[in-house]
Amino acid sequence: MTGPLPSTAAIPSLAEIEAAARSLGGVIERTPVQPSLHLTEVLGQPVSLKLENLQRTGSFKIRGATYRLSRLTPEERARGVVAASAGNHAQGVALAARELGIAATIYMPLGVPVPKLLATRGYGAEVVLAGETVAEPLRLAAEHAARTGAVLVHPFDHRDIVTGQATLGLEVMDDVPDVDTIVMGIGGGGLIAGVAAAAKARAAASGRTVRVIGVQAENAAPVPRSLQAGAPVEIETKPTIADGILVSRPGDVPFEVIRELVDEVVTVSDDDIARALLALLERAKVVVEPAGAVGVAAIMAGKFRATGHTVAILSGGNIDPLLMQRIIAHGLAASGRYMTVRIPLPDRPGQLVQVSQVIAEAGGNVIEVMHTRHGQGLQISEVNLQVSVELRGTEHRDLVLQALRDAGFRPELMPD
Repeated sequence: MTGPLPSTAAIPSLAEIEAAARSLGGVIERTPVQPSLHLTEVLGQPVSLKLENLQRTGSFKIRGATYRLSRLTPEERARGVVAASAGNHAQGVALAARELGIAATIYMPLGVPVPKLLATRGYGAEVVLAGETVAEPLRLAAEHAARTGAVLVHPFDHRDIVTGQATLGLEVMDDVPDVDTIVMGIGGGGLIAGVAAAAKARAAASGRTVRVIGVQAENAAPVPRSLQAGAPVEIETKPTIADGILVSRPGDVPFEVIRELVDEVVTVSDDDIARALLALLERAKVVVEPAGAVGVAAIMAGKFRATGHTVAILSGGNIDPLLMQRIIAHGLAASGRYMTVRIPLPDRPGQLVQVSQVIAEAGGNVIEVMHTRHGQGLQISEVNLQVSVELRGTEHRDLVLQALRDAGFRPELMPD
């Protein structure tokens, strides 16, 4: 996009974004940018990572929340604020409220991860647990606002939220002056709307262009449908490991900016996301939540064509350790580095030894074995052997499976 930016009420000006950055100086961290040799090799262009997972509260949400609360009038501050969230927005609002001396009530679902619950309470907010999904906390937060007069702080659908998130875009432009492409996840749209506004305006001021690419999870991707319709569209979502961007409809304010300024929106699968998270752990040595890794997932899955220096925004790092354990296992399996196979065997001595020997000769490392005489489809003279094997990649996985078949066994690859 060249020339002056479109003029709509939703798009904050460069002057507004720069003023927001100055106002946030005492609250947010200026997160680092780290080059990635691995992703540079994958993409064929220089790639850097914006480590917003190292931000206070563990995500970018503190930017928009702080700016939104800082703009409240004294009378609004006295009434307090209320929000609903399963994680990052809750922590951002709680810390921003504490820093500004505002009382905060946060509604969270019953199943919220314990680390996020404890962090939100630790920042001084009153937490109310209710509902199985975030829909019930959202309803209760709205009722609380109507009943008490507290200001409802929406996670993305407000111009001040977009303006606050835009400060991240300024940092990218300052720290990577030759950036050509910025890629990040999209949930409700507040982050990408802000970053696009900042990056496009800063680039236009110097006669340059910057591409902005958004990424959604395949199971929760309302933005492509909304762009086709020309207005925000509600979709039915499916579960995804990227729960931080699991949104069924983009916000009205962010969508107006996305429609005008975002160049492309792509989707990635949960397998893509798991592989990206694993690569970030192993290659970049950074801990990122699934929603924060979708930009890297799009790079690794070849979802867009790169033009010059590309920056992937790692938007958050708040991941429950138990979820991380499961995702690492999923990522290893998706990368062909781990598999579990079920093999029906005759119930006679020596069969386990033969299976182990075939796997070992093919270079696999057996790490777990389960042996049972019970199971559907088994003959009375058969047993089931379930073997977990460490591998070197998809080609090696296929080689081990073929070696088992050549030895007369019938391995069945189990879902991870």
